[in-house]
Amino acid sequence: MVFWGKAKIFKTNSVKANKPKRKWLSKGFRIAVGFVLTALALFNSVGWLHSDVVDRLDYLLYDVRLRADAKMNEPDPRVVIVDIDEKSLKEIGRWPWSRDIVGELVVKLTDTLGARVVAFDVVFAEAQASDAMAALDVLADKEPSLAPRLAGWRGNLEKVFDRDAQFAEIIASRPVVLGYYFNQDPNALSGALPKALFKRSQLGDMKLDSTVWQGYGANIPVLQRRAEAGFFNPIVDDDGTVRSIPLLAQFGEAYYQSLALATLRRAMGNPQLIPVFPENVGPDYGAVDSLVLSKGDVHKTIQLERGLISRVQFRGKGGPQGGGYRYVSASDVLAGNVDANLIKDRMVLVGTTAPGLLDLRSTPVNPTFPGVEVHANVISSMLDESYLLKPEYSQGILFLFVLVLGGVLSLLMPILSPVWSLVVAVFVLGTSVGFNSFGFFYGGLVIPVAALLLLVVAIFMFNVAYGFLAESRSKRQMVSLFGEYVAPELVSEMAEDPARYSMEGESRELTVLFSDVRGFTTISESLEPNELREYINEYLTCMSEIIREHRGTLDKYIGDAIMAFWGAPIPDAEHARLATEAAVHMQAEAIRLNERFAARGWPALAIGVGVNTGVMRVGDMGSKIRRAYTVMGDAVNLGSRLEGITKTYGVGVIVGPNTQAAVGSWVFQELDAVRVKGKNEPVSIYAPVLAREVGAGAGAGSEAKAQAQHQEALLRVERWHEVLAAFRSQRWAEALAGLDALEAQFGPAELYALYRERIAHFMHNPPPADWDGVTQFETK
Repeated sequence: MVFWGKAKIFKTNSVKANKPKRKWLSKGFRIAVGFVLTALALFNSVGWLHSDVVDRLDYLLYDVRLRADAKMNEPDPRVVIVDIDEKSLKEIGRWPWSRDIVGELVVKLTDTLGARVVAFDVVFAEAQASDAMAALDVLADKEPSLAPRLAGWRGNLEKVFDRDAQFAEIIASRPVVLGYYFNQDPNALSGALPKALFKRSQLGDMKLDSTVWQGYGANIPVLQRRAEAGFFNPIVDDDGTVRSIPLLAQFGEAYYQSLALATLRRAMGNPQLIPVFPENVGPDYGAVDSLVLSKGDVHKTIQLERGLISRVQFRGKGGPQGGGYRYVSASDVLAGNVDANLIKDRMVLVGTTAPGLLDLRSTPVNPTFPGVEVHANVISSMLDESYLLKPEYSQGILFLFVLVLGGVLSLLMPILSPVWSLVVAVFVLGTSVGFNSFGFFYGGLVIPVAALLLLVVAIFMFNVAYGFLAESRSKRQMVSLFGEYVAPELVSEMAEDPARYSMEGESRELTVLFSDVRGFTTISESLEPNELREYINEYLTCMSEIIREHRGTLDKYIGDAIMAFWGAPIPDAEHARLATEAAVHMQAEAIRLNERFAARGWPALAIGVGVNTGVMRVGDMGSKIRRAYTVMGDAVNLGSRLEGITKTYGVGVIVGPNTQAAVGSWVFQELDAVRVKGKNEPVSIYAPVLAREVGAGAGAGSEAKAQAQHQEALLRVERWHEVLAAFRSQRWAEALAGLDALEAQFGPAELYALYRERIAHFMHNPPPADWDGVTQFETK
């Protein structure tokens, strides 16, 4: 038996002597960790320790159950949504509509179709300018002589064309509820607030917890004075999802009602609202048992959570096809194409599903849920007196379960085998979720359970993994250090002898590769964000797999660029060859990718790859904040420069002189001698053309064809080198003739066109006497 510890190996007899002690020490440590995890869960359950992970899991569990409980049968006949949809905008015009059109909509809904109440999930925040008045002003400016007469007409005409006043008269005599919103900017106060539901002073000594706002955006005064109103702010949770709305909210020293509550109260004839506080609580308790709507013999009880919040019980997925409510296009109402039986005695909410009007909310049942339907769902809940509630005692229940189950599992798990630990953990998890879901579905109780579930999983995982983690420390360290850089099979190879490898910096001859997408800005402008993400992810995945298949170390992604190197952390004498072959295969893969991209209507992909071999510094480098296993040095910089000039020479891959010299199994075409930015010494650059060995085993005919293509490529390279020699010797006519012969036999190429331009330039502008044939690059 072997134990790892400070690189020593203890004999079996030593182990036997210490085994009981180690066993109990191990159990004591595992029990202590279990108690620590339990304490953390307890702190979270009472609000002393906040965790986004716990919150997000509670949200997830709540949303899953909420979707399962969605009442997706028949639409609720008591509430109808009049939709300012795309059809309405197309037929009537863009929003906001003229007040006379909105007034006509109200008249048809109430007088013609018999709606019990019409509530607007929109705000009329600005007065409507009169085109007629504006025309009079223009005429008065152009014809000063008419100004006195026009001034006399203006007073009468203003009454005729004052659409706001006319709309105010319409809503004053009809059951209309306007919408408005609160905000947290004390300087953002626009419009006129409606009359408050009640003042803080009316509560006496009792405190009432609620959402508190600092500013508002309300309807213009002429409209607000003639109708009731309710705010339409939802509660947006930390994950951006709407799960509840406040029925009452505080602004200043007063409390105001939500659009849903105002609509219901208007439909009931504006009953008195009475907050009911629990018995035997102090004035600072801050929560109510319920709100009671009372008028005559009619009493309706509304149950709320602390903060005067009502959770939304979604009846469907939202929208005209969501199944929760009947939607009627506003244009159909105005055109008289709506059956009165659909509207008569119903509560009508006027809102929008048009994406351009920005009233689509993220909810548990739909990420683009119409905001107006959120209020409809809350109205339905109040009508049915059916609520989902997180009770005041939920924190105590969670605390008790965490304390008991956490303590029991902390003591029990260390003495169980992995199989029995799994059985116990699954049983506890299933039982906890089962009881919690029973309370949700049959009692409407929302009890947080994520902290308990995570505690059970954490205790189980820690105990099962403890032995494995201790015994495989070296291998896990190797995986954590190098797993994201090199292929898994190389990590396994390194784990066989981890002492040979480290992330300490050292100088070594390596080969580096840089790859970049050409014209990526143009590509990104032609694709939608989601398409661009898929485009670049598919490209990076394919290229990274090629690098790993060729035993390369993936260094980093730089936008659409890739950096990789060969020869570290595992030394490899073939690093130059492997990098070169990876570069060639990346170009071949780009062609195959383009076939898939073309089928999806995406732009074509072109990449440039630079490869260079030389002495580099490799190791774990960076800052205290972030470090990475990477390479640095002049040879690395040259590799990056080589990638940048591939487009100049019209080739997909350029390698440096050291790479070309080290890879004898490939035929290279010399492209030029260059002096890149940042280096004084010129270097020759090459493009890999083909492997020296021709593949066999494909049949006599295919092999003969391959041999012919191989010989043709060798001939093309040989003749090109003759052209390059003539160019460097300033034998311009001979170089041009060679280019003509190459193009005649093998076809045109960007490289040939580049040298034609250079020759034409030098024929008219001869180079200086000390010209060495080197091309100078001033950009990276």
